[in-house]
Amino acid sequence: MKTVNHWIGGKTVEGASGNYGPVTDPATGEVTTQVALASTDEVDAAVQVAKEAFQTWGQSSLAARTKVLFAYRALLDANRDAIAELITAEHGKVHSDALGEVARGLEIVELACGITTQLKGELSTSVSSRVDVAAIRQPLGVVAGITPFNFPAMVPMWMFPLAVACGNTFILKPSEKDPSAANKLAELASEAGLPAGVLNVVHGDKVAVDALLAHPDIAAVSFVGSTPIARHIHTTAAANGKRVQALGGAKNHMLVLPDADLDAAADAAVSAAYGSAGERCMAISAVVAVGSIGDTLVEKIRERAEKIKIGPGNDPTSEMGPLITAAHRDKVASYVKGAADQGADVVLDGTGYTVDGFEKGHWIGLSLLDNVKTDSDAYRDEIFGPVLCVLRAETYEEGVALINASPFGNGTAIFTRDGGAARRFQLEIEAGMVGVNVPIPVPVGYHSFGGWKDSLFGDHHIYGNDGVHFYTRGKVVTTRWPDPSEAPAGVDLGFPRNH
Repeated sequence: MKTVNHWIGGKTVEGASGNYGPVTDPATGEVTTQVALASTDEVDAAVQVAKEAFQTWGQSSLAARTKVLFAYRALLDANRDAIAELITAEHGKVHSDALGEVARGLEIVELACGITTQLKGELSTSVSSRVDVAAIRQPLGVVAGITPFNFPAMVPMWMFPLAVACGNTFILKPSEKDPSAANKLAELASEAGLPAGVLNVVHGDKVAVDALLAHPDIAAVSFVGSTPIARHIHTTAAANGKRVQALGGAKNHMLVLPDADLDAAADAAVSAAYGSAGERCMAISAVVAVGSIGDTLVEKIRERAEKIKIGPGNDPTSEMGPLITAAHRDKVASYVKGAADQGADVVLDGTGYTVDGFEKGHWIGLSLLDNVKTDSDAYRDEIFGPVLCVLRAETYEEGVALINASPFGNGTAIFTRDGGAARRFQLEIEAGMVGVNVPIPVPVGYHSFGGWKDSLFGDHHIYGNDGVHFYTRGKVVTTRWPDPSEAPAGVDLGFPRNH
């Protein structure tokens, strides 16, 4: 059986704890790989390697860093398919979706290639007599990233490229459910010329996470995952004196006004709710239909959802793959099975779905719930699967109030032809990312990603300008130099005489 080990100091390091976790092919249900789970001592060893590497990397020139990053970008581009195949094999998402994940991660590598402009400081001259003041930004030291299973390549690339471009060294703790993509990213970085110890991958479970959160030599922690864990990460890391950005869960809403193009809205709802099997924090999981359009919109969504082909991710005809684990599949199914008892109309029931020849895979079909109540479990919880809830509102104001009452504030969207309504929405809605006729408003790399309320713990969003600020700290230098005319007698501060 294949074993995924750690990547520390520029090379593969075999696990020493004796503990391993199973990695399953979601399409077959078979355990194909085991991953080493690090002990506290192994985490400490990786941190010490990163700490030593920082002594050199933190002092390296921007030219040296960007040379590596440009080479890394080229290698990632050349290995898109290989990375995507690893994602499909362990996560289950279809190949085209995995390729899209790699492409969005590449955006941040490209941003990191331009770090020379991002790290420019500020200078004020003559603030007083012969006094200048300069503001500069410097790296933090050793920083860590804890990333989720749903985007095993993209989310790590949202973190470490900017972190190392800013001069930090990095410890990545990816999800133990699909660990291979992280190792591939690190191997390619080494091939691109990144010095040993600058990027390290330590696999593990809660033991490794807790060790990172408590380690005195780690200056900052980035996290993406569920809200309860994000809250724990933020509280624990901050209590240990670390800078924290912890991105949590979501319940993203799409408000559809009566004047909207309902065909476009239905297309968007299907792609945003069921893409990547709904296993993404920016999935649209709740559609709020305003006025009399609800029945028509639900029918259009149903017609489209029924045509989605579900199958193994490596089948080019598949449009949606399985869920990551059987346990997660069963949890998602429980929300659909209990929806009718809590007042919803089950328009599509995807539970019990199987794929011929792959009966042991973690399959579930697309589910569509209408007339969902705001106090039901299917609405309140982040299901993280291919389940779309439709709620009804009589007016725009009622719809906005419904969305703003949610404890989550990650992303949201409005579909309308009315510019005035769209403008009101983007100002009145309480969410960190807003789409206008765009169902999944994930910002491009040079704008930052992050939500509000229970979707983000910490002051900084991820990547973009916020990412650069998170991975650096400011320093202000005030200087005064004597004027040459005031030099002591006998000292000549001019050019040396040659004759």
